[in-house]
Amino acid sequence: MRLSNRSMAAGLALVLCAAISSSEPVSSAIVGPTESSSAFVGRWDLTLKAPDREWPSWLELREEGGQLKAEMVGRWGNARPLPKASVANGRVTFVSPKEEEDAKADMVFEGTLAGGQLTGTVNGPDGKTWAWIGKRAPDLKRTGTPKWGKPIALFNGRDLTGWKMSPADSTKVWKVEGGVLVAPGNGPELINDQKFEDFKLHVEFNCAENSNSGIYLRGRYEVQVETDSIEEPPSHHMGGVYGFLAPAPELPRKPGTWQSYDITLVGRRLTVVQNDQTIIDNKEIPGITGGALDSHEELPGPIYLQGSEKGRVAYRSIVVTPAVK
Repeated sequence: MRLSNRSMAAGLALVLCAAISSSEPVSSAIVGPTESSSAFVGRWDLTLKAPDREWPSWLELREEGGQLKAEMVGRWGNARPLPKASVANGRVTFVSPKEEEDAKADMVFEGTLAGGQLTGTVNGPDGKTWAWIGKRAPDLKRTGTPKWGKPIALFNGRDLTGWKMSPADSTKVWKVEGGVLVAPGNGPELINDQKFEDFKLHVEFNCAENSNSGIYLRGRYEVQVETDSIEEPPSHHMGGVYGFLAPAPELPRKPGTWQSYDITLVGRRLTVVQNDQTIIDNKEIPGITGGALDSHEELPGPIYLQGSEKGRVAYRSIVVTPAVK
């Protein structure tokens, strides 16, 4: 017996309803980002609270093709994509691989969002549970043209007045030899006592063959000084902001010769001039780099010189011209 057109339509409707109400899940490929995951999207300044200290970190969450993607700066190293990030039942989860963390197991971060702040826990590499918090990274946008104050010489050419080494009890130490600061190689960092917000910085440096150092702006953003990273990504090369910004053009390497940086940092906008040639032109620094003193990007911070890497690197004529309000 043939069904009428109306009966056939009704039957088709019943079949569709049954398919929708079945236990088979709807493919995630056709489901857009949820409102709950959208609330987590953005850049976050993280602080990991280990039993003995606090570790600065940074996270960016974004939605791509209906999926949540994550990029992270951990306790050290460069910004890197994470293999997993998800939001479910109001909780965010992201995973940092054990190979990146010098840990026996992947570090699994879980947290919730309340009052505009992330709070959560992570399994620390020491086998203990660490707490962590995340605050939305400030945009640091400035209006108008900076008014520059008087230049301040941070190095007097005689001794380490105005600087401190960290850790202070290191067996290797920074020295002043012939009027220049000399890094010990695989020793402590050298941190200036003064803190700055927006500024211009002139630095002269001499990086020997197969050596590495860096100049940290506000104690958070490293401009590379190196002659040993040619096989690494361009953002790890001389003049780059480690893991974020590559020099363009990249100048020929000159191990063992004196060179100069003229750096301008206004908010997140950075210009680097190496040997009178602009290699980074008013680019935005997305977040802190590995080795940052803290993740409080909204605050002024010091200039610090990296001494924990290998080789011989010398500095002279370190002059800051701060912006005045």
